[in-house]
Amino acid sequence: MSKVSVLVVDDAPFIRDLVKKGLRNYFPGIHIEDAVNGRKAQVLLERQAFDLVLCDWEMPEMSGLELLTWCRGQDNLKALPFIMVTSRGDKENVVQAIQAGVTDFIGKPFTNEQLLTKVKKALARVGKLDTLLASAPTKMNSAFGNDSLSALTGGKAEVVRPAAAPATGPKAAPLINPAAQASAPAAASALGGRGQGQLRLPSGNQQCVIKALSLKEALLVVRRGDVLPQVLDSAVLDLEQGENAEVARLNGYLHAIVAYEPKPDSDWLQLTFRFVDQDAQKLDYVSRLIARGTAQKHFSPGG
Repeated sequence: MSKVSVLVVDDAPFIRDLVKKGLRNYFPGIHIEDAVNGRKAQVLLERQAFDLVLCDWEMPEMSGLELLTWCRGQDNLKALPFIMVTSRGDKENVVQAIQAGVTDFIGKPFTNEQLLTKVKKALARVGKLDTLLASAPTKMNSAFGNDSLSALTGGKAEVVRPAAAPATGPKAAPLINPAAQASAPAAASALGGRGQGQLRLPSGNQQCVIKALSLKEALLVVRRGDVLPQVLDSAVLDLEQGENAEVARLNGYLHAIVAYEPKPDSDWLQLTFRFVDQDAQKLDYVSRLIARGTAQKHFSPGG
């Protein structure tokens, strides 16, 4: 029985590893190659046959859309299942990809269950799913749990909270009224933030306060919800700043999570969001935000 081959294309090593680990855990017999951009993927597609391509949209040298357009121009790749993995959910972008011949979309951030569903659907269309299911375990592997950490380590992610400060004097007033349903601007002011944005997590979207920003990571504060974010969750940070309402969508993952207030039932969480994007335009945008004073250049994660 021949193996099913998948090509994973993304300039972020974290995303490539996450996808490969998840697929290999669920489909032990699968063959996976990866590429850091569309140009490298093009070389691989010319050399060998693949049954599916999972491709990021925004990459240096050659974008996912450019790779898709090239594939549809090749006689042997016209019917190749091509899934676009992207944070671009705008109607114009979706229409553009559909016109180019995309098979399906996976929106960032995504859960492992969503990834698995899309892969199975795409392979079923070309009659390759049975080949994979023949080698799959009877039960879904734990790597397809809700948190991304389990897909990398097989363990359960935990939220780390700092110990309560020793009582050396009068009890300090809380930083924010737990009962107050603060708006993002009000929260930014009350929490000493320097800007605001939206954090898109597998569990849903959350408004966030930007405490500090560097070219590698952002220190964010979010209101605690019913579902706690998990360490190593993939996420997208939408930053909108300036008079022209410029928006940058930064792909990354949650590197650290602590309670913002020194108590176990803190209503606010402090997240260290580590960037995985290498896009020059996005990094230039972040540099301009730092220069404007939107956030500090340096900070200690979790500090």
